[in-house]
Amino acid sequence: MDSRAILLVEDNEDDVLLTKRAFQKVGITNELVVARDGVEALDCLHRGRFEKNLPALVLLDLKLPKIDGMEVLKLLRENEHSKVVRVVVLSSSREERDIKRCAELGANSFVRKPVDFHEFLKAVQTLSSYWLQLDETILES
Repeated sequence: MDSRAILLVEDNEDDVLLTKRAFQKVGITNELVVARDGVEALDCLHRGRFEKNLPALVLLDLKLPKIDGMEVLKLLRENEHSKVVRVVVLSSSREERDIKRCAELGANSFVRKPVDFHEFLKAVQTLSSYWLQLDETILES
């Protein structure tokens, strides 16, 4: 299992708490680092906490203050350091154009946030199983 930290880019405190609770329930022990807006996420990845070692995974919301999730994704993929980081868009959006645009910008996956907590637990478990245990994407250190 990949033991590196996970970056959650989420401005909604309820969703942050829900994600922390889900991680705990399904046994994800990776440190969860939270960025509350797009600027903070980019700073964290390019000048801060993850400047030297990328996180195991970035969980990215689309509707963010300062810089929205689409722009964050675009800037991550344009940057030599962060272009290889695994990015899973975790959004409540049901817009097909959002899913298509995220794919065009290089998201590794797009997961709709389930409203029901038990469904959210299942989604988090699946994310953990694949991205933290099975996937062997080569990341630059």
